[in-house]
Amino acid sequence: MNEKYMKEAIKLANKAFNKGEMPVGAVVVMNDVIIGRGYNKKESTKNSTMHAEIVAIGQACKKIEDWRLNKCSIYITMEPCMMCMGAIIESRISEVYCGIENKKTNLLNKSIIKTNNLNIKYKVFDKEIEKITKNFFKTIRNR
Repeated sequence: MNEKYMKEAIKLANKAFNKGEMPVGAVVVMNDVIIGRGYNKKESTKNSTMHAEIVAIGQACKKIEDWRLNKCSIYITMEPCMMCMGAIIESRISEVYCGIENKKTNLLNKSIIKTNNLNIKYKVFDKEIEKITKNFFKTIRNR
């Protein structure tokens, strides 16, 4: 695990926050190089599939001209939803690093992780990411 990649994901989460999006950022890394970056764009694109992970995976696949990302890691500020977890598995990403757990999907993800023998690590910069997420929800409540 390399902390600089989670820091880059946090920058992307802040970018999403500043654009009124749920503050989630993701980077895909291959051979110590970022090959895909993404942040949530659901609100701006009016597209429910534009999650940070999907954007980053799409960019990574385009960069290496292959859908197989089996030599890659993904750094995400929040544990993926079911759709994104499916995309991670389908793209064969071998390692997942998450900042904070997603209470809505965590139990289901545990089953998916076990079934697919996925290497996942939680609580990477979790305090910083929790602060961003709490600020986002406070902002929404105050609108």
